[in-house]
Amino acid sequence: MDMQQTLVAANKAQCSVSPPLSTLIITINTPSLNPNKPSKTPMRTSLSFLRLFRPLSRPQTVLFRPLTPRYAAPRFSPSFSRHFSVSSAPFSASSVGFVDEKEREEEERWDFSNNETEAKFVFEDNDGVFADNDMKHLVAPDIEVKELDELPEQWRRSKLAWLCKELPAHKAGTLVRILNAQRKWLKQEDATYLAVHCMRIRENETGFRVYKWMMQQRWYRFDFALATKLADYMGKERKFTKCREIFDDIINQGRVPSESTFHILIVAYLSTPVQGCLDEACGIYNRMIQLGGYQPRLSLHNSLFRALLNRPGGSSKYYLKQAEFIFHNLETCGLEIQKEIYTGLIWLHSYQDTVDKERIKSLRKMMRESGMEEGKEVLISILRACSKDGDVEEAERTWIKLLGSNDSIPSQAFVYKMEVYSKVGEITKSLEVFREMKKCLGYTSIASYHKIIEVLCESEQMDLAESFMKELIESGMKPLMPSYIKLTDTYLRLNCHDKLESTFLDCLEKCRPNRTIYNIYLSSLVKVGNLGKAEEIFNHMGENVTIGVNAKSCNTILCGYLSSGDNSKAEKIYDLMCQKKFEIESPLMEKLENVLRSSRKEVKKPLSLKLSKEQREILMGLLLGGLRIDSDEERKNHMIRFEFNPSSIPHSILKRHIHDQYHEWLHPSSKLTAGNGDIPHKFNTISHSYFGFYADQFWPKGQPVIPKLIHRWLSPIVLAYWYMYGGYRTSAGDILLKLKGSSEGVEKVVKTLKSKSLNCRVKRKGRVFWIGFLRTDSMWFWKLVEPYILDDLKDFLKAGSETADDCAVESRDINFDSASDSDERGSSDYSEDVNP
Repeated sequence: MDMQQTLVAANKAQCSVSPPLSTLIITINTPSLNPNKPSKTPMRTSLSFLRLFRPLSRPQTVLFRPLTPRYAAPRFSPSFSRHFSVSSAPFSASSVGFVDEKEREEEERWDFSNNETEAKFVFEDNDGVFADNDMKHLVAPDIEVKELDELPEQWRRSKLAWLCKELPAHKAGTLVRILNAQRKWLKQEDATYLAVHCMRIRENETGFRVYKWMMQQRWYRFDFALATKLADYMGKERKFTKCREIFDDIINQGRVPSESTFHILIVAYLSTPVQGCLDEACGIYNRMIQLGGYQPRLSLHNSLFRALLNRPGGSSKYYLKQAEFIFHNLETCGLEIQKEIYTGLIWLHSYQDTVDKERIKSLRKMMRESGMEEGKEVLISILRACSKDGDVEEAERTWIKLLGSNDSIPSQAFVYKMEVYSKVGEITKSLEVFREMKKCLGYTSIASYHKIIEVLCESEQMDLAESFMKELIESGMKPLMPSYIKLTDTYLRLNCHDKLESTFLDCLEKCRPNRTIYNIYLSSLVKVGNLGKAEEIFNHMGENVTIGVNAKSCNTILCGYLSSGDNSKAEKIYDLMCQKKFEIESPLMEKLENVLRSSRKEVKKPLSLKLSKEQREILMGLLLGGLRIDSDEERKNHMIRFEFNPSSIPHSILKRHIHDQYHEWLHPSSKLTAGNGDIPHKFNTISHSYFGFYADQFWPKGQPVIPKLIHRWLSPIVLAYWYMYGGYRTSAGDILLKLKGSSEGVEKVVKTLKSKSLNCRVKRKGRVFWIGFLRTDSMWFWKLVEPYILDDLKDFLKAGSETADDCAVESRDINFDSASDSDERGSSDYSEDVNP
């Protein structure tokens, strides 16, 4: 009874706008959806409770300044982005556009000139201008909202005060239930007051949930000022998903977001080391200029440009058009162009396959006219560009400038100079540069060894190449595979089959298996007519998932069988190629048709774009594990994007198997080429209408969902690939499966698993659900999926083991005995949690 009196007294105090109490501590016993009944949720502090009942200041004087952390220059991983159609502008036709994965090269090439320190642009000063410094100067529209004491009804003031106190203390599901219970009297103005009040007391997450609840009501009217203020708050807290959701709502209402929303959303993307965020930031930047007509601030141009150059692994080269667009905007707006912009743009041009030397020349001229000196980065970029076309004169002039500078010459400068001379056939000078490197630096880099061996192999000076290879092995530097591949390929061209075999066997002792070098050895065996050994090697490649066979392997062994007249084995290889949908080379197809006609066998068409039953089940398992499907604007064509964690051993093994399974569907840029045997960590299919069913079921609106008919599709093979792609084994030997979607969908999955006698528990952590098979339940799950787990993965994924070398960090702290965490939920999170 004392508790009820305390709560009523607090409500009366709010309604009369009395002076704040000095101290008030409330302990509440039971949660309630009725403001007239006491609540049992304990308040966090007495001070925070008092803040809830402070009257809001007038709209004209409200200052929204959330505390935001400072972030260092962002580092981004390779991304799979959504693509935006940007409205036309004078410069957009050719220069604007962000990276399309389809245009990217399909392989991680053995070009070690791009894999050392200069593969990431190094800024001379780390104290550049960052866009988050300007956020507090941006202008946003004011929100017009009545104060609590301006409301005529006392009961309405009392209930709103109760909601202001109650809502921040609850998670999403309970918050929605509380608001639904007040639906009869809550109106647009009341809900707006609640959202604004939550923002004022820095409960922005609660304000966002109130805003999303408002949108579902029949009385909802779009409020541009409220949406802008909430989007800005979400962005300043780096919650870019929610900020983007409100941003899209504004555009869907036919309005152009304010400059502050554009600016803050871009900064939120750049400040987050999440895959895909850089491409999203580029898209918003382009729309800010072309759709909104705004002129971004200098700090925003610089921050985005720096982020483009900070891409790891040399992937910055694919952002040249975006970098040129930023440079164009700096010029047209009359803003200061810093030295790093010139240097970085020259650096990007030098990494292109076809170098635009005239553009580099014009940029260097602009630098000189601005009184800027060419630093080491510019000179190295010029050397890199010269190495692409063998421009010896320019390379030597640049080398003299490098020698005259106070900076030390990096090892890559020597490699580029070696390549320049090799392009014009001056092998002796390349050797001199290699030896000069050791004298100047005191060491020789792995990239220089690979380059000199490559140069010597191209000039067929094999004795020298072998001596350098021996020297490289004795040095203990890694990797050795690029040079082994170059040696064996040259031996095959020179018909030195004995040396090729000895080099191949030596490679197997020192390096991991590689399909490229196996294919070279297989070609050698077929060429000398040793089909018995060739068949043995081919079968070994097919059995070992880390090597595997491809179209080249099959065509090589097929050529051997047809040449030797072994038609029965040729037919078997033909059947295998039809099954795997490999393309048969035209000369072999002519010979094969005669063989098939003589055996009265129908000639099949090897290429038929239709998923097999196995491919369909594998695809469903991967989609449950987090595989992404991108659709065009009209949702007619769809593209599957495969991504594997480079630091995960199971993923490194699984990616080759998946690449082989869907090779006929892969975009040409994702297919392997001669000399490239390593599967990239990211690849994608062609855009095709055939994937429409899977896009509608698993990615209907660009967001992952769990299909309504999922209970029909959870076969053992689907579960196995879900586990291999999106599952983990814990240190205790338990099995966890990651799943994104609604609570209802997760509940349906759990019921289906239990119908298969698979007991499990569910834990929600953010927007991700974790399905856990604990202790003996993990053994039952393992027995069901083990026949479909890849052999090389069984040791990593077997249930009950006490090791977890490859367990993901995000799954290590999953405690199925604690309550679910609902932070950072998406739009599908406004339903009740699944309670394990």
